[in-house]
Amino acid sequence: MATPAGDVDYERHGHGYATRRRTDPRIAAHVHAALGPARTVVNVGAGAGSYEPCDRHVVAVEPSAAMRAQRPRHLAPALDATAERLPFDDDSFDAAMATITVHQWADAERGLRELRRVSRGPVVVLTFDGDALGRFWLAEYAPDLIAAERRRLPPIGVIASLIGTTADVLPVPIPIDCADGFAEAYYARPEHLLDPRVRASQSAWGFIGDAAESRAVHRLSRDLDSGAWDSRYGHLRHQPEFAGSLRLVVGRP
Repeated sequence: MATPAGDVDYERHGHGYATRRRTDPRIAAHVHAALGPARTVVNVGAGAGSYEPCDRHVVAVEPSAAMRAQRPRHLAPALDATAERLPFDDDSFDAAMATITVHQWADAERGLRELRRVSRGPVVVLTFDGDALGRFWLAEYAPDLIAAERRRLPPIGVIASLIGTTADVLPVPIPIDCADGFAEAYYARPEHLLDPRVRASQSAWGFIGDAAESRAVHRLSRDLDSGAWDSRYGHLRHQPEFAGSLRLVVGRP
């Protein structure tokens, strides 16, 4: 595509993404359980293939060539298409899934309606609850980032209403050694957020500008060096899970 399909240009910023945004098996277990007995699944906004089940027939949809190129060899190539215009008939799949992607779509409402249209069974969306972002200590250091994410994230209630006549919203605990490098994954490992390569794999940083990012990194680095962070949040270094903003929304026809 000549222009980005969503609010992030992954042709420029997506290279190396798969290195740090890997499937966490404990989160994957929640996603795969929500798919139920579905044998055919469409994965929309599939990126490099995180959270795709390997024991079902999956058709992946991803508009970014840079992201499609990072899919591992054991996964089938992804179709070049967008969530808002899926090239499938109604009720083509047993289930549909979208993991940590809906906030990046150009038209989230239209894309979510498309998920519902092509699935004859559940629609499973892994996303973040903007109302719960303040639970994470990063809100103290990077308030601009939290505000930017809240603006991008579709409200959980809206997602639920668009993907099913009934829907469940399930909190997903974040493990202390989470393999998927979204921001809250480092709740117990704050030093990682000082690494520009880690931040580069978290799209929200691209919405606050260099000055705001530098201020946040400086504050965090200062408090880690002085021990102030550990005085306030050091208990998290030994907390097995974090109840943050990660949510699984499961809609049924």
